[in-house]
Amino acid sequence: MYSIFGLFLWAMAESIFFPVPPDALLMGLVIHSPRYALWYGLLVTLGSVIGALIGYVIGLLGGRPLLERFVRVERLVKVQKMFQDHDVWAIIIAGVTPIPYKVFAISAGVFRLSVSRFLVASFIGRGLRFMLEAFLVQLYGPRILEWVTNYFDVMTLGIVGASILLFIAGNKWRVTKCKY
Repeated sequence: MYSIFGLFLWAMAESIFFPVPPDALLMGLVIHSPRYALWYGLLVTLGSVIGALIGYVIGLLGGRPLLERFVRVERLVKVQKMFQDHDVWAIIIAGVTPIPYKVFAISAGVFRLSVSRFLVASFIGRGLRFMLEAFLVQLYGPRILEWVTNYFDVMTLGIVGASILLFIAGNKWRVTKCKY
């Protein structure tokens, strides 16, 4: 019981300030109780999204002045424009990759992204990551751990690449559809 609560809190804290991702605990719990794999994946996803929302609020309430102390205003405006133009994709991709998610959560608040779009994108990105990990460990057991550990970066790059291709295809389809 404590491990489940710990998993949730760990995922929440990692999305705000904690430097160690909850993946190892998630995989350990799934190995211990594989029948609860999807439950654990959902639990860590929810914890991470709630933590990201707290990070969003921190960015919204006080992140801009802090950023302006370290980044030139011209550069900050460019990053904000890029972030707002591709908000959902930036959040989804960050949610899947090993890039510290807290940076994107706090930035989303600083740049005042739509909170509903941020939450949906966070749930998709973090859900993809944690549910996929839980499913793979449930399916293959302890022997997948070495593979996930060695190839996690490659796996996330593949997911990011597929996401970018889907984005490009979606834009082309939308442009083609609008012409007729």
